[in-house]
Amino acid sequence: MGRLRLPDWWDWPLELTPHLVKRMLDRGFNEVDVRHLLGFPTLLEVMGGGNRWRVEGQLRGARWTVVVEPDNLERVIVVVTAWKNSDGAK
Repeated sequence: MGRLRLPDWWDWPLELTPHLVKRMLDRGFNEVDVRHLLGFPTLLEVMGGGNRWRVEGQLRGARWTVVVEPDNLERVIVVVTAWKNSDGAK
């Protein structure tokens, strides 16, 4: 499989939402894990035609989903939430 074509905003700094920080505690992952997932995406797609994107990646043998929103005004990527997919690694 070839490398994904990443959007122009992909290298902007990350902004972690309070919701994401709570999910980190609840779901047993941390900021380093999020950065790893975003550093090696296996899927990238727009959600519902808006400005929210779904990113999939692999972490510790499992598939994870991270939801991000690029903020064009602030030039940051807002990381909204993340979770381990229930179907495991593919």
